[in-house]
Amino acid sequence: MKRYVSIDIGGTAIKYGVISEDGQIQCRNVTDTEAHKGGPAILNKVQNIVGRFLQQEEVSGICISTAGVVDTQKGIIVHSAPLIPDYIGTAYKQTLEEQFQIPCEVENDVNCAGLAEYYSGAAAGSRIALMLTVGTGIGGSIVIDGEIFRGISGSACEVGYMNLAGGMFQDLGAASVLTQKVAAWKKEPNGLWDGYHIFEAARAGDAQCIRAIDEMVDVLGQGIANICYVMNPEVVVLGGGVMAQEELLKERLECAVAKYLIPVIACHTRLAFAMHRNDAGMLGAFYHFRNSRGAV
Repeated sequence: MKRYVSIDIGGTAIKYGVISEDGQIQCRNVTDTEAHKGGPAILNKVQNIVGRFLQQEEVSGICISTAGVVDTQKGIIVHSAPLIPDYIGTAYKQTLEEQFQIPCEVENDVNCAGLAEYYSGAAAGSRIALMLTVGTGIGGSIVIDGEIFRGISGSACEVGYMNLAGGMFQDLGAASVLTQKVAAWKKEPNGLWDGYHIFEAARAGDAQCIRAIDEMVDVLGQGIANICYVMNPEVVVLGGGVMAQEELLKERLECAVAKYLIPVIACHTRLAFAMHRNDAGMLGAFYHFRNSRGAV
């Protein structure tokens, strides 16, 4: 059975492992991204990861999920946030194929999350799926009949930049805004509050934490509804660290989306929480490789 190295490059951590041709993760590892060192250092980390696996076993391909806007044909980063300096122009596909003489495919991390949920997660069996990841920012991807909808410039579904009353979607509804609000209202340093502690405090009845969660949910409801008016998906899959709080968020989000959608659309739109979580990038990178190559 063929095996593939799959690498998920985030701003904080690089998750990597080996996936078999039937989509089963054989092993998992993680290392710090050290994003401040920039694109060349991250590329070097990826080269070392692949090299170590090749010393142990035969590998049939390299599958990469990464933050940033990706030219999937060339396997190169064409836009990146300042979090990773000198990342634009990082040529994973060319560099790794020339070094190791095995095929490599590269895809954006949110698109990979969408593919993972579409093929073996919360969106399985759907025709049109919207994937949203809510974290420091808000990312999105659209999967239609198993393919990422990319738009004319390859940057479709950059929903974090969508304008709502008061600012951009991600500046109003991201999990980072939640922590900033609570810290400001309590007149305490940002570092004292993270998503986990806010939700724990909300469960204990903390009014300020409950208010902050409700305000975040309302913004998410608006944004999701606006996207649904355009693309009318069967399912909206919600991922990102904060969405692990399904118990507190599910009913709130369903009500918020229904508030902003007309009934004929709302009744045909299902909200689901991501199943693959930390494995989404690796699995999605594998599915992208499989789709790009026609078969594994």
